[in-house]
Amino acid sequence: MKHNSLIVILILLIFFVISFLTNILGPLIPDIIKSFELSIGLAGFLPFAFFVAYGVMSIPSGLLVEKYREKPVLLGAFFLAFAGALLFALMPGFSIALFSLFLIGLGMAMLQVVINPLLRVAGGEAQFAFNSVLAQLFFGAASFLSPLLYSYLVSHVHSGTESSSVIALLNQLVPANLRWVSLYWVFALTALLMVVVIYFVRFPEVELKEDEKIDTGKAFKDLLGNKTVWLFFCGIFAYVGTEQGIANWTSQFLQTYHGVDPATTGASVIAYFWGLLTVGCLLGLLLLKIFDSRRVLMLFAAGAILSLLAGLFGTRELAIYAFPLTGFFASVMWSITVSLALNSVPHHHGTFSGILCTGIAGGAVVPLIIGGLGELMGLRLAMLFLLLTLGYIFSIGIWARPLVNNATVKSFRELFE
Repeated sequence: MKHNSLIVILILLIFFVISFLTNILGPLIPDIIKSFELSIGLAGFLPFAFFVAYGVMSIPSGLLVEKYREKPVLLGAFFLAFAGALLFALMPGFSIALFSLFLIGLGMAMLQVVINPLLRVAGGEAQFAFNSVLAQLFFGAASFLSPLLYSYLVSHVHSGTESSSVIALLNQLVPANLRWVSLYWVFALTALLMVVVIYFVRFPEVELKEDEKIDTGKAFKDLLGNKTVWLFFCGIFAYVGTEQGIANWTSQFLQTYHGVDPATTGASVIAYFWGLLTVGCLLGLLLLKIFDSRRVLMLFAAGAILSLLAGLFGTRELAIYAFPLTGFFASVMWSITVSLALNSVPHHHGTFSGILCTGIAGGAVVPLIIGGLGELMGLRLAMLFLLLTLGYIFSIGIWARPLVNNATVKSFRELFE
């Protein structure tokens, strides 16, 4: 039991690190645009390079886990993340940034495939739901903290006030005109530490359930011929595209239209976007005990649409509050869409999950589209593209026909039983 508890803590740490590395790109984009003199269209290739790796690696990762087991895949994933971060820290440039982000994305895709079955075995099936929610809280905490760390580093590196030996070291490693690159040294060190920790930890034997295995043969062919599978794949594509479209372009939008400093206020807005997304998960758990998940999804999608419009067309003060609020309303979209999807197909859930995970590539395509449209018509109108993705998510609540509906309570007392 003690050993299993150690593994659960390690998995929670991995969730934290995944989020820490994944969701910092949005606050960085204004700095990257300025440092490398990029157009908005070219900047759109940054999230593309990262999230397209999910589309490439999600299903192969499942096959790697079955062949080589969890520990080698985890080590390989963090080594890729380390190599990608170190490469960019040593040679900062736009083309290197694209390759670096792709390597880190490959590593993060591998981690996502490994950790859920491992969490089920290490923590026990009876605690799996609780531990999954706890993992999401760790994920959200890292998304909240990483933009704040970015603000701290760009405020202190090469500031003339060496407040610590770490800052003094970063002053020697990072060019004075690229202070934000210090974050990639932190990424590289974090990933390397995870390689060392995982190397010395002994992992339990994970026996994959049938609904966790990926079959690239008959099951894969059967699912690809199922219209419902494609509809839910588009749902995951739309959700991750929405999440990353907002997270990656909000700071640049605020700087362009309201003169907001991306290193301070812009980073805080993104931090609160992820923070409210995490808080919303907790409220979502309560609402799913009371209402049909499809109704909750439609309610939250409508709230996200209204918040997005307020952020795009409101005053500076309204925008600063409205964009984080879209995170709150986006909070339940992933979990409800995945659960509706799995509950709408009677078998091959492992292979279906792999197909759904490739939909994370929406985080590559949608920000790229927004960047391209931003070149033509400006970022404000370009971000209206997110109304299409949010509209599709809203539509899931209308057309979804799950074989099993989410369990709801019939009285207030049942909530506490």
